[in-house]
Amino acid sequence: MTESHTPGSHTPGSHTPGSRTPRFSLVVPCYNEAASLPELVLRARFTAEAGDGEVVLVDNGSTDDTPEVLARLLDPADDRVRSIRVDPNRGYGWGITSGLAATRAPIVGWTHADLQTDPADALRAVAAMEGAGRVLVKGRRYGRPLADRVFTAGMSVFETVLLRRRLSDINAQPTMFPRELMDSWGDPPLDFSLDLFALYTAAERGYEIRRVPVVFAPRRFGTSSWNVDLAAKRRFIKRTVDFSLALRKQL
Repeated sequence: MTESHTPGSHTPGSHTPGSRTPRFSLVVPCYNEAASLPELVLRARFTAEAGDGEVVLVDNGSTDDTPEVLARLLDPADDRVRSIRVDPNRGYGWGITSGLAATRAPIVGWTHADLQTDPADALRAVAAMEGAGRVLVKGRRYGRPLADRVFTAGMSVFETVLLRRRLSDINAQPTMFPRELMDSWGDPPLDFSLDLFALYTAAERGYEIRRVPVVFAPRRFGTSSWNVDLAAKRRFIKRTVDFSLALRKQL
Protein backbone atom coordinates (compact mmCIF):
# COMPACT_ATOMS: atom_id res chain seq x y z
CA MET A 1 0.00 0.00 0.00
CA THR A 2 1.51 3.31 -1.10
CA GLU A 3 0.12 6.71 -0.26
CA SER A 4 1.25 10.27 -0.71
CA HIS A 5 2.22 12.35 2.29
CA THR A 6 1.92 16.08 2.64
CA PRO A 7 4.35 17.33 5.28
CA GLY A 8 2.46 18.32 8.39
CA SER A 9 -0.78 16.62 7.30
CA HIS A 10 -0.60 13.80 9.86
CA THR A 11 -0.76 13.76 13.61
CA PRO A 12 0.52 10.74 15.56
CA GLY A 13 -1.93 7.88 15.30
CA SER A 14 -4.23 9.70 12.91
CA HIS A 15 -3.76 7.31 9.99
CA THR A 16 -6.20 4.40 10.15
CA PRO A 17 -6.22 2.45 6.87
CA GLY A 18 -7.58 -0.64 8.66
CA SER A 19 -9.67 -1.40 11.71
CA ARG A 20 -7.03 -3.30 13.69
CA THR A 21 -4.54 -1.76 16.08
CA PRO A 22 -1.11 -3.28 15.49
CA ARG A 23 1.02 -4.38 18.40
CA PHE A 24 3.89 -2.19 17.22
CA SER A 25 4.75 0.14 14.34
CA LEU A 26 8.19 0.10 12.73
CA VAL A 27 9.19 2.99 10.44
CA VAL A 28 11.87 2.42 7.80
CA PRO A 29 13.10 5.54 5.96
CA CYS A 30 14.14 4.72 2.39
CA TYR A 31 16.19 7.11 0.30
CA ASN A 32 17.23 5.73 -3.10
CA GLU A 33 16.99 2.15 -1.84
CA ALA A 34 15.37 0.63 -4.95
CA ALA A 35 17.92 -2.22 -5.09
CA SER A 36 17.33 -3.14 -1.44
CA LEU A 37 13.55 -3.03 -1.57
CA PRO A 38 12.69 -6.55 -2.81
CA GLU A 39 14.47 -8.17 0.15
CA LEU A 40 13.52 -5.38 2.52
CA VAL A 41 9.81 -5.79 1.77
CA LEU A 42 10.07 -9.56 2.34
CA ARG A 43 11.72 -8.99 5.71
CA ALA A 44 9.23 -6.27 6.60
CA ARG A 45 6.32 -8.57 5.77
CA PHE A 46 7.79 -11.33 7.95
CA THR A 47 8.33 -8.87 10.80
CA ALA A 48 4.79 -7.53 10.65
CA GLU A 49 3.19 -10.97 10.40
CA ALA A 50 5.33 -12.61 13.07
CA GLY A 51 4.80 -9.83 15.60
CA ASP A 52 1.26 -8.70 14.76
CA GLY A 53 2.70 -5.31 13.88
CA GLU A 54 2.96 -2.93 10.97
CA VAL A 55 5.88 -1.62 8.95
CA VAL A 56 5.72 1.81 7.34
CA LEU A 57 8.27 2.29 4.56
CA VAL A 58 8.94 5.98 3.99
CA ASP A 59 10.03 6.96 0.49
CA ASN A 60 12.05 9.91 1.72
CA GLY A 61 12.09 11.98 -1.47
CA SER A 62 13.93 9.31 -3.48
CA THR A 63 15.17 10.21 -6.95
CA ASP A 64 15.69 6.63 -8.17
CA ASP A 65 13.06 3.95 -8.92
CA THR A 66 11.97 3.60 -5.29
CA PRO A 67 8.36 4.78 -5.90
CA GLU A 68 7.84 2.37 -8.79
CA VAL A 69 9.42 -0.56 -6.96
CA LEU A 70 7.28 0.04 -3.88
CA ALA A 71 4.15 0.27 -6.00
CA ARG A 72 5.02 -3.08 -7.59
CA LEU A 73 5.95 -4.89 -4.38
CA LEU A 74 3.27 -3.73 -1.94
CA ASP A 75 -0.24 -5.14 -1.78
CA PRO A 76 -2.83 -2.35 -1.42
CA ALA A 77 -5.09 -4.77 0.47
CA ASP A 78 -2.45 -5.52 3.13
CA ASP A 79 -2.00 -2.66 5.59
CA ARG A 80 0.63 -4.52 7.59
CA VAL A 81 3.33 -3.27 5.20
CA ARG A 82 2.62 0.03 3.52
CA SER A 83 4.48 3.13 2.39
CA ILE A 84 4.21 6.88 2.34
CA ARG A 85 6.18 9.35 0.27
CA VAL A 86 7.57 12.65 1.51
CA ASP A 87 8.93 15.12 -1.01
CA PRO A 88 11.35 16.80 -0.94
CA ASN A 89 13.86 15.00 1.24
CA ARG A 90 14.48 17.17 4.28
CA GLY A 91 16.67 14.71 6.13
CA TYR A 92 16.80 11.34 7.85
CA GLY A 93 14.92 12.58 10.90
CA TRP A 94 12.22 14.19 8.78
CA GLY A 95 11.58 10.90 6.99
CA ILE A 96 11.29 9.04 10.29
CA THR A 97 9.05 11.57 12.01
CA SER A 98 6.82 11.71 8.93
CA GLY A 99 6.51 7.94 9.11
CA LEU A 100 5.87 7.99 12.85
CA ALA A 101 3.02 10.44 12.27
CA ALA A 102 1.32 7.81 10.12
CA THR A 103 1.63 4.96 12.65
CA ARG A 104 -1.11 3.44 14.80
CA ALA A 105 0.48 1.27 17.49
CA PRO A 106 1.17 1.91 21.20
CA ILE A 107 4.83 0.92 20.59
CA VAL A 108 6.67 2.73 17.81
CA GLY A 109 10.18 3.02 16.46
CA TRP A 110 12.45 2.78 13.46
CA THR A 111 15.31 1.00 11.78
CA HIS A 112 17.36 1.44 8.59
CA ALA A 113 16.53 0.34 5.04
CA ASP A 114 20.02 -0.63 3.89
CA LEU A 115 19.80 -4.27 5.13
CA GLN A 116 22.75 -3.76 7.48
CA THR A 117 20.21 -4.34 10.23
CA ASP A 118 17.23 -6.67 9.91
CA PRO A 119 13.72 -5.26 10.46
CA ALA A 120 13.02 -8.48 12.39
CA ASP A 121 15.36 -7.20 15.12
CA ALA A 122 12.35 -5.12 16.15
CA LEU A 123 10.65 -8.31 17.33
CA ARG A 124 13.31 -8.81 20.00
CA ALA A 125 13.13 -5.15 20.93
CA VAL A 126 9.37 -5.37 21.44
CA ALA A 127 9.79 -8.58 23.44
CA ALA A 128 12.28 -6.75 25.69
CA MET A 129 9.53 -4.25 26.48
CA GLU A 130 7.01 -6.87 27.62
CA GLY A 131 5.77 -6.21 31.13
CA ALA A 132 7.70 -2.94 31.31
CA GLY A 133 6.44 0.60 31.30
CA ARG A 134 8.85 3.42 30.55
CA VAL A 135 11.47 1.61 28.50
CA LEU A 136 13.35 2.51 25.32
CA VAL A 137 15.06 -0.39 23.55
CA LYS A 138 17.93 -0.03 21.10
CA GLY A 139 20.20 -2.48 19.38
CA ARG A 140 23.77 -3.14 20.39
CA ARG A 141 25.71 -3.69 17.18
CA TYR A 142 28.10 -6.58 16.57
CA GLY A 143 30.23 -7.31 13.52
CA ARG A 144 31.32 -3.76 12.73
CA PRO A 145 34.81 -2.81 11.46
CA LEU A 146 37.28 -1.74 14.14
CA ALA A 147 37.49 1.84 12.86
CA ASP A 148 33.71 2.24 13.12
CA ARG A 149 33.70 0.81 16.65
CA VAL A 150 36.42 3.24 17.71
CA PHE A 151 34.51 6.15 16.17
CA THR A 152 31.28 5.13 17.94
CA ALA A 153 33.07 4.70 21.27
CA GLY A 154 34.60 8.16 20.99
CA MET A 155 31.28 9.79 20.18
CA SER A 156 29.63 7.90 23.04
CA VAL A 157 32.19 9.17 25.56
CA PHE A 158 31.83 12.73 24.26
CA GLU A 159 28.01 12.68 24.50
CA THR A 160 28.04 11.02 27.92
CA VAL A 161 30.37 13.65 29.37
CA LEU A 162 28.68 16.60 27.66
CA LEU A 163 25.07 15.64 28.40
CA ARG A 164 25.68 13.93 31.76
CA ARG A 165 23.80 10.82 30.70
CA ARG A 166 25.24 7.44 29.82
CA LEU A 167 24.78 7.37 26.04
CA SER A 168 26.37 4.54 24.06
CA ASP A 169 26.06 3.16 20.49
CA ILE A 170 23.69 6.04 19.82
CA ASN A 171 22.96 5.25 16.17
CA ALA A 172 22.35 1.53 16.68
CA GLN A 173 19.04 0.16 15.41
CA PRO A 174 16.29 -0.68 15.97
CA THR A 175 14.96 2.04 18.27
CA MET A 176 11.62 1.16 19.93
CA PHE A 177 9.67 2.93 22.66
CA PRO A 178 6.15 3.70 23.93
CA ARG A 179 4.17 6.15 21.85
CA GLU A 180 3.85 8.63 24.72
CA LEU A 181 7.58 9.40 24.53
CA MET A 182 7.15 10.53 20.92
CA ASP A 183 4.11 12.60 21.88
CA SER A 184 6.29 14.57 24.32
CA TRP A 185 8.99 15.52 21.82
CA GLY A 186 7.80 18.88 20.56
CA ASP A 187 10.33 19.83 17.87
CA PRO A 188 12.68 16.90 17.09
CA PRO A 189 15.69 17.33 14.78
CA LEU A 190 15.31 16.47 11.10
CA ASP A 191 18.74 14.88 10.54
CA PHE A 192 20.78 12.03 12.04
CA SER A 193 20.66 13.79 15.42
CA LEU A 194 17.21 12.24 15.87
CA ASP A 195 18.81 9.07 17.30
CA LEU A 196 20.66 11.11 19.92
CA PHE A 197 17.56 13.20 20.62
CA ALA A 198 15.37 10.13 21.20
CA LEU A 199 17.91 8.40 23.44
CA TYR A 200 18.67 11.53 25.44
CA THR A 201 15.03 12.55 25.96
CA ALA A 202 14.18 9.02 27.10
CA ALA A 203 17.00 9.05 29.65
CA GLU A 204 16.06 12.57 30.76
CA ARG A 205 12.46 11.50 31.37
CA GLY A 206 13.49 8.51 33.46
CA TYR A 207 13.02 5.76 30.89
CA GLU A 208 15.03 2.59 31.36
CA ILE A 209 17.35 1.99 28.41
CA ARG A 210 17.55 -1.64 27.37
CA ARG A 211 19.69 -3.21 24.65
CA VAL A 212 19.23 -6.19 22.36
CA PRO A 213 22.17 -7.64 20.39
CA VAL A 214 21.99 -7.15 16.62
CA VAL A 215 24.28 -8.24 13.82
CA PHE A 216 25.49 -5.30 11.73
CA ALA A 217 26.02 -6.68 8.23
CA PRO A 218 28.06 -5.09 5.43
CA ARG A 219 26.12 -2.80 3.13
CA ARG A 220 25.08 -4.70 0.00
CA PHE A 221 23.56 -1.94 -2.13
CA GLY A 222 24.22 1.76 -2.53
CA THR A 223 26.51 3.88 -0.41
CA SER A 224 26.26 5.44 3.01
CA SER A 225 25.19 9.08 3.15
CA TRP A 226 27.71 9.87 5.90
CA ASN A 227 30.21 7.04 6.42
CA VAL A 228 31.89 7.55 3.06
CA ASP A 229 35.15 9.38 3.73
CA LEU A 230 36.79 11.65 6.28
CA ALA A 231 35.07 14.76 4.92
CA ALA A 232 31.62 13.16 5.30
CA LYS A 233 32.47 12.02 8.82
CA ARG A 234 33.65 15.51 9.73
CA ARG A 235 30.33 16.94 8.55
CA PHE A 236 28.45 14.32 10.54
CA ILE A 237 30.52 15.07 13.66
CA LYS A 238 29.99 18.83 13.28
CA ARG A 239 26.21 18.49 12.97
CA THR A 240 26.10 16.14 15.94
CA VAL A 241 28.32 18.33 18.11
CA ASP A 242 26.31 21.46 17.23
CA PHE A 243 23.07 19.71 18.18
CA SER A 244 24.65 18.28 21.35
CA LEU A 245 25.78 21.73 22.45
CA ALA A 246 22.27 23.04 21.90
CA LEU A 247 20.93 20.23 24.08
CA ARG A 248 23.58 20.96 26.69
CA LYS A 249 22.28 24.52 27.04
CA GLN A 250 18.92 23.11 28.13
CA LEU A 251 20.43 21.34 31.17
